[in-house]
Amino acid sequence: MKFAVDAHLPSGLCALLQSAGHDALHTHQLIAQNRTTDEVLNTLSLKEQRVVVTKDTDFYHSHVLHGKPWKLLLVRTGNIRTRDLKALFERHLPEIIAALEQNSLVELDRQTVRVIG
Repeated sequence: MKFAVDAHLPSGLCALLQSAGHDALHTHQLIAQNRTTDEVLNTLSLKEQRVVVTKDTDFYHSHVLHGKPWKLLLVRTGNIRTRDLKALFERHLPEIIAALEQNSLVELDRQTVRVIG
């Protein structure tokens, strides 16, 4: 699966996703780096069929109203240490992948992975 990790999340998530065999990039790898606009990230997501991983609820509204990005993993943990966020991803990654294979909108909070749509 392909992922695009938004600027609000640590780039270390890409390494974690890559070590699990996924294609992952962070906004800091793009031309505008962490100033990459939502529209550019949405376009990349649609063009390359990448799941956008973000905390930004603007992507939720865009996905629900306009079908952009292609797929969305919305991280709803609030403030969390990078170490704890990585551990959360490691623990739930198989469940996240399974949910995203069948659905376009998935939410991760501190306890669960939830399919939204």
